[in-house]
Amino acid sequence: MSAYTQPIFVAAIFFVVLAFALFIPWLIYTYRKYNYLPFSTTLISFSFIFYFLAALFLVLLPLPEIRNTCSLQKPGTQHYSLMPFQFIVGTFGNSGIVLSQPATYRLLFSQPSFYQAFFNFLLLLPFGVYLRYFFQDKKYWKKALGFTFLLTLFYEITQVTGIYGIYNCPYRIFDVDDLLLNTTGGVLGFFIAPAVLALFPSKKKIKEKAERLLALDEVRGMSVLLAVIIDLFISNLVVKVVLSMTNVNMVSEFIASTITLSVTFFIIPMIWNGSTIGTKIMRYRYDSKISRVETNKRLFKRFGAIYAMYFITVIAKTLNNVEISMDSPFYKASIFLTLGAGLTSLILTIVLFVHVILVVFGEQKRRFYFDEASDLYTTRKK
Repeated sequence: MSAYTQPIFVAAIFFVVLAFALFIPWLIYTYRKYNYLPFSTTLISFSFIFYFLAALFLVLLPLPEIRNTCSLQKPGTQHYSLMPFQFIVGTFGNSGIVLSQPATYRLLFSQPSFYQAFFNFLLLLPFGVYLRYFFQDKKYWKKALGFTFLLTLFYEITQVTGIYGIYNCPYRIFDVDDLLLNTTGGVLGFFIAPAVLALFPSKKKIKEKAERLLALDEVRGMSVLLAVIIDLFISNLVVKVVLSMTNVNMVSEFIASTITLSVTFFIIPMIWNGSTIGTKIMRYRYDSKISRVETNKRLFKRFGAIYAMYFITVIAKTLNNVEISMDSPFYKASIFLTLGAGLTSLILTIVLFVHVILVVFGEQKRRFYFDEASDLYTTRKK
């Protein structure tokens, strides 16, 4: 069984890394499209990534230890099998199974050829289920057949070419039975998919909920959080680029960050009618619902609330970095200042974390402190 469990374990490791890299972009895409995060869509999409990796590694692993695989094989080794249904011959030939004697059927489960054929059949069965989810209607079964055949053909070509020349000889054969079994499994998965997909909301219901949220002009807390993360990421990136071209010290970093934050959270939204770069990406903007002048005033308050958090962090960091000689009369005071700064940073981090959790998962009962302090409203209307 290690031939199957080891590739799946490797796929799980790759999946964790890939999921970590894709999660934020996925959130941005989903909230742009639906204005909320459908659990079913996320589960199906990320499970598809894991499945695809697992299937690929099951086909390719374990890899040979050397690239010169020809040296491991006898001269004249055949790297392909073009005769169909050889798995039947391998299963029933010399196995002791007699079709007219049901008692001998148990011998079927002791045949390696049977297990190999069975796992080849199962390999792309989930792929057919995913295709049914993406295509929705069973009338697209021919497309499912085509995609499944192309995928299994890709696997077989990858094997017979030694992963496209990485190995000088194939370390697995091109088998027409694999094409037949994989394709059959995928098509069957396409037709039995409704039994599995019945556990999840349909795409139609997800779309209807998204349309209701858009009609209510409701912007979820996660959308706001993602917009702020995007703005802070861009702001931090600009600061790093600027500092790379000048002398880096705490003063220059503070000045560059202050200017960048004011441009990101005040100047740009004032010019863009209440939109930052992040809110543009997330498809909403800020408005006071009174006048453009009043909106600009409140945008400044919002910037001030965000900047205050940064300023407190800078002060705490500065106090933590103060070094005073033990002989100085201010040494004891510096110890208390450092402890106070560290404690303030810790409390601020905890409070901010709890605040974010309450807003994001609070069913729209709360707003972020910077939006509440500025009394600004989110809207998707232009």
